Amino acid sequence: MGFTPLVSTAFAQDYIVDIPYGAFNPELNTPAEVWYEPPVIFITVGDSITWYNDDREGHTVTSGEGSGRFGWMDDNFGKPDGIFDSGRFMPGESWTINFEEVGKFSYFCTIHPWMEGVVIVEKKIPDYPHDATGQKLEFPLLQYTPDRQIEVNLSWDPSVIKTHEKIQFVYQFYDPTTNSNLAKMKYEFIIFQNGKEIFHDEGLNQIGGDYRNYVFDDSGSIIVRIQGIEASSVLAEGGVTVTGKVEDKVQRSVDFTGVVYDNPEKKSHEAYHVQPAQRLELYYEMFIAIILIPAAMFIGLVIWMKRTPKIPAGKSSAI
Repeated sequence: MGFTPLVSTAFAQDYIVDIPYGAFNPELNTPAEVWYEPPVIFITVGDSITWYNDDREGHTVTSGEGSGRFGWMDDNFGKPDGIFDSGRFMPGESWTINFEEVGKFSYFCTIHPWMEGVVIVEKKIPDYPHDATGQKLEFPLLQYTPDRQIEVNLSWDPSVIKTHEKIQFVYQFYDPTTNSNLAKMKYEFIIFQNGKEIFHDEGLNQIGGDYRNYVFDDSGSIIVRIQGIEASSVLAEGGVTVTGKVEDKVQRSVDFTGVVYDNPEKKSHEAYHVQPAQRLELYYEMFIAIILIPAAMFIGLVIWMKRTPKIPAGKSSAI
């Protein structure tokens, strides 16, 4: 067929399409209910299809548009497009072809042009994450900033990214010399897809890491870029000082790549909150407020009660 394979065919499957007895009749005035069984078949890249001729006449499997049930009566005998052609194969014979490209392929029989079928080839969705080149990924992914002062780890869940499904990107910042976590790091989180920026947000991690949620509308390769990484102030971690210089913001950038697949189960999604609803530091602040405020009120009440003068027994407080 001259196609370029998109994925490995190690797990390819072979499907069967039957040409039933009576397919030669344009009115289907025979035991046959369709000309090709099934008339529409869904497969994935790398799979093959074998057509078996169980009819009493010879047939072809030729890519292109057929004549329709009665088009042949108006001298319409179909239009081959040259993608594939079995040639004539007789009753009891078969013909097989491997599909290596995504697409919708209509076909017909050049001898009986009313006989029409469709093959729909979809992308094979792997059960493991991989980068834009197809190389398998192991989480967490690790990248160093160009100056090697900061290590950035990234994971996402689910590991296989599909459209219209919430993906959570989780990332951490480390000092590579001490393997200690870096907090209070400013950064920008950006997603590019098919060469176009589709998401851009700024952040400040609180306890070494942060996350973003995102739902993709389209399939295709992606780049997850974390750039402008700098400390919000001069920060010492494990004896190593990380500064917040302006030039650091330009240099400190890391890229990770991946692939988004079309979701066979979902065709749309509702709007989703992409940023963390609450940061862990806020929970600490709330916890401190819940504990300290009542405690301070209790201590104040005790002090006030101790300072209130007592009235001797038998005496009135009235003047």
